[in-house]
Amino acid sequence: MTSTKRDQLASQSEPPQADELIVNNLAERENIEVDLLMDGVHRLYGYDFRNYARASLTRRIWHHVHAENLKSISALQEKVLHDRACFERLVQNLSIPVTEMFRDPSLFRMFREKVVPLLRTYPYIRIWHAGCSTGEEVYSMAILLHEEGLLDKARIYATDMNNRSLQQAREGVFGIERMQLYTKNYLEAGGKRSFSEYYTAKYSSVIFQPFLRKNMIFAEHNLATDRSFNEFNVILCRNVMIYFNDELRDQVHGLFHESLSRFGILVLGSKESMQFTEYSDSYELLDRVEKVYRKIN
Repeated sequence: MTSTKRDQLASQSEPPQADELIVNNLAERENIEVDLLMDGVHRLYGYDFRNYARASLTRRIWHHVHAENLKSISALQEKVLHDRACFERLVQNLSIPVTEMFRDPSLFRMFREKVVPLLRTYPYIRIWHAGCSTGEEVYSMAILLHEEGLLDKARIYATDMNNRSLQQAREGVFGIERMQLYTKNYLEAGGKRSFSEYYTAKYSSVIFQPFLRKNMIFAEHNLATDRSFNEFNVILCRNVMIYFNDELRDQVHGLFHESLSRFGILVLGSKESMQFTEYSDSYELLDRVEKVYRKIN
């Protein structure tokens, strides 16, 4: 047998190459570091990110590692556990707000046409915006209800785990540079007045009219750890659960099912579905495109 053939046979029977082993070890080390960081955050601060979708979670953690000028997830863990300000910055990074006034205008138009007639039959309306971020969609709902004559008998609960986002939502102050887009969304959503009537501009910001906030309640609530706190006629949670794994997603659907009154309305995001969940048989589909469901049992 020639030396060339011997080398070929030997290479076929060799264990995995060193480079492959290094990659596998690095991936395992990263998983361990993420687990330890999330366990520490949960035990010390009570925030539970352990059942967030791993790939997205890891990307955001690494983004924060670099933002803190650190070299490893382990170094971030040490800093987070000894520096609450660093922890608060991490939470801000892990709950990146993605929202705008009348986001997906077709949803709000559909809400006017199909859900508002149902709400008119109720003596009192409770609405929960779960994962409200900085509050743009909460104010959008208040404007819609005002134009439909329902705001005075409605109570809007807006919750998020991010206190910084909640504070901005409470104040109702937003950048003026967004108003052109928000006006466009408002008109496409079936707005009935001039959008500028609802806010006052001052320098580079706008503040929304106080009457829109009078029936709003803002509170910290973590979908991963907190339980039901009221019974609602409508729950909106849009494109929040896309960051959860299957276990946490099912848990949150259980929370919403418990919190909705019979015939209550659940609004999900465009990338989400009730299909393949434990509670799919408990709802009827009101609108397939806009992912709006009505609880039937």
